[in-house]
Amino acid sequence: MSVLNLSSLIEQSAERLTQAQVAFGHGTQNAFDEAVWLVLWRLGLPLDTDLDEVADQVVTPEQQAACAALIETRITTRKPAAYLTQEAWLQGVSFYIDERAIVPRSLIAEVLADGTIDAWLSEQTQHVLDLCTGNGSLAVLAALAWPEVQVTGADISHDALAVAAINVERHGLQDRVQLVHSDGLAALPGPFDLILCNPPYVCQAGMDALPAEYRTEPELALAGGTDGMDFVRQLFKDAPARMSEHAVLVLEIGNEVAHFMAAFPELEVAWLDTSAGDDQVLLTTREALLALSMAS
Repeated sequence: MSVLNLSSLIEQSAERLTQAQVAFGHGTQNAFDEAVWLVLWRLGLPLDTDLDEVADQVVTPEQQAACAALIETRITTRKPAAYLTQEAWLQGVSFYIDERAIVPRSLIAEVLADGTIDAWLSEQTQHVLDLCTGNGSLAVLAALAWPEVQVTGADISHDALAVAAINVERHGLQDRVQLVHSDGLAALPGPFDLILCNPPYVCQAGMDALPAEYRTEPELALAGGTDGMDFVRQLFKDAPARMSEHAVLVLEIGNEVAHFMAAFPELEVAWLDTSAGDDQVLLTTREALLALSMAS
């Protein structure tokens, strides 16, 4: 095996990922970034390592072989890098993850971090619900963003809640984040002042077209029925009774904006800017949801 420096090893790994036509979207968007993640992790280097400073670092044959084996595992299993490393990052915060929960990547994390939704909140915002919490990342981020609030993270999946419990403990938030098993809002009487929800919203056609990487994730966390809105319909019916008077609901619908607009043409919403555009995360009020229920 020839002598390689770290820069060449990363380039080689990226080329192998490109040749294998793996899919991205679970923390990276291209082969080079995925290669950096996997190589640095395999070598025990911090993921925020300055590549310019270590580019010429010599990689031993044993290290090369270990990295090559990890890249091949990524290719053959089609598991996202986050599952292989058991770590995912949102807004600079590290989270544990494994195959029991969807890889965290919600755009709601952005509007928590940048204060976008703060204008709709007040001193009365004390109880926050993260519905469909998955690995608990949004619940943790909400607790970190607003140190004075109590957060409930809820999910229908016992497996996902077990992963969420790891993250709540990891960030020392056991006193402020409660985890509840619930089918939608069924076990959550509230009232909540803010509901965050990244639900299963992928329509059936979208599910049928998903790359293999997404099929390694729990289908329950992705599939939203024919038009992707099955969960959302029930949520909108049930939410007002669980919301305080001035509560708001922040919902991610991803690329399903057309289906959302077709399903709820009369609902008054505010669309929130994210790195993926201004039509993927929305905010609506209890008042608007009540008006929707009266109109339907």
